[in-house]
Amino acid sequence: MADYLSVSTATETREQAEALAQSAVRARLAAGAQIVGPVTSVFWHDGQFGSGEEYQLLLKTTGAQYAELESHLLERHPWQNPEVCAVPIVNGASACLAWIENSVAD
Repeated sequence: MADYLSVSTATETREQAEALAQSAVRARLAAGAQIVGPVTSVFWHDGQFGSGEEYQLLLKTTGAQYAELESHLLERHPWQNPEVCAVPIVNGASACLAWIENSVAD
């Protein structure tokens, strides 16, 4: 059985998040994506404290596809050094996990 991941990143606009989501899902690097926002982020960046609104992008994939998905996101992301993080999906409905596995290319 494959391991499953929820991968997140954020963008400045909904359109940027939609473009990333569509390109990753069309490339079969993610089974699906959700866009949440705007969300308020508070952060340190380049040594400065800041806050702002962003759109969070959540993608579902397998561990086998993560490296390619990460590269895909980093190449197309509008920010120079975007956050891209993955957390394991420890449990899930068997049909949902099968959908993730069957939707991404090996």
